[in-house]
Amino acid sequence: MAVDLSQPSAAANGSTSGSLKRTTSASSDDWPAQAADTIVKVVGSVRDRTTGPALTASRGVVYGTLAAVLGTTALVLLCILLLRGVVLGVDGILGVLDIDRAGRAVWIAHLLLGAGFSLGGWAMWRKAWALPTR
Repeated sequence: MAVDLSQPSAAANGSTSGSLKRTTSASSDDWPAQAADTIVKVVGSVRDRTTGPALTASRGVVYGTLAAVLGTTALVLLCILLLRGVVLGVDGILGVLDIDRAGRAVWIAHLLLGAGFSLGGWAMWRKAWALPTR
C-alpha cells in the first residue's frame, strides 16, 4: 500500500480528524516521475557496466606503470649500491693482502658481480626451460 506524500495531510492543514491519503495504485499523473526514475536506473546500470571495468583497467595500467618505473629505479640503485659495496670490500681485502694497485678492485668487483649475475641468469634460464614434473 503506497502513501501519497504529494498531497498535504489533514494534520498539516490544521484538521485533527484526517489521515494521510492512501492509494493502492500509481496515479495517472505520476507517470513522468516513474519514467524519469526508470531512465535514471537504466542509464546508471549501463554506466556501471561500461565505465566501471574501464576505470578499473585504467587504474591498473596507471598504477602498474608507476610500480614498474619505481621498481626499475630501485633495482638500478640497488645494483649500484651492491657494486660500490663489493668494490669497497675488494679494495679492503687487497689492502690487507698488500697487493693493491689503482683500479684493480674495480675490475675484480665487476668480474665478481658479472659472474654472479650470469650464474643467476643461467640458473633461471634452466628452470624456465625445464620440463614439468608430473
